[in-house]
Amino acid sequence: MTVRVLLVDDQPLLRTGFKLILEAEGDLTVVGEAGDGAAAVELTRSLLPDVVLMDIRMPGMDGIEATRRIVRDRAATHDPRVLILTTFDLDEYVIEAVRAGASGFLLKDSPPEELVAAIRIVADGDAIVAPSVTRRLLDRFATRLPAVRDSGTPQAIASLTEREREVLGHVARGLSNAEIAAELVVSETTVKTHVGNVLAKLGLRDRVQAVVYSYETGLAQPGQG
Repeated sequence: MTVRVLLVDDQPLLRTGFKLILEAEGDLTVVGEAGDGAAAVELTRSLLPDVVLMDIRMPGMDGIEATRRIVRDRAATHDPRVLILTTFDLDEYVIEAVRAGASGFLLKDSPPEELVAAIRIVADGDAIVAPSVTRRLLDRFATRLPAVRDSGTPQAIASLTEREREVLGHVARGLSNAEIAAELVVSETTVKTHVGNVLAKLGLRDRVQAVVYSYETGLAQPGQG
C-alpha cells in the first residue's frame, strides 16, 4: 500500500531533495508541497496525505500551529500523521509540536534511509521518537510546560487502575514494553495491553504523548530515574 506524503518546508531546495529521496521508494509518493503552515493545513484537507513531513520554523503560520490544526481537523476517515523536521535535536519547539499532536520528529540532516524508515513507522500508526529521547527534551524544557492540563485531568488519572498507573510511570521513564515486563515480572503482551488501556483512557495517541502527559500532570518530574 502506497504511503501518501505531503512535504512542508519554506525552502524549495530542501523540498526537492526530500521528494527525490521519497519518490525513489516504491511504496512512498509525494502528493503535494507547501511552503508555510497555512498552505499545509489546506493541502492536508484537500489531498488527504497519510504523513505530513513538517518543518517547524516557517514564515506566517509555523509548523506547530499547522500541526495543531491538522490534528484537530482529523476525522474517522482521515487521520494524517505529522512528522516534524528540525535542525536541532534539543529544540524546545519539538516538545510543543509533540504536545500539539505530532507523532515525532527527525533531524533535517538524517540519512535518507532514516527519513524513509521514519515515514513508514508513523504511517503505520507508531511514534518515531523514543520516549527516552522525549524525556531528555522534557527534562530540559519542563519549566516551560504547563504544570497541569486543562480540566478533567484528575478524573482521567483516577480512571487508571493501580497497575496501569505503574505502567504509565515506567513509560514516562522511557522504558520499552520488554523492559517494563522485566520490571513487573509479567509478559510483554500483558504490558502492551496495559499501555493500550492507558492511552485509551487518557485520550493519547502514542507513548510519546504519554510521556508528555506525565510531565504535564506531575506524575513524572525532571531528573527522575
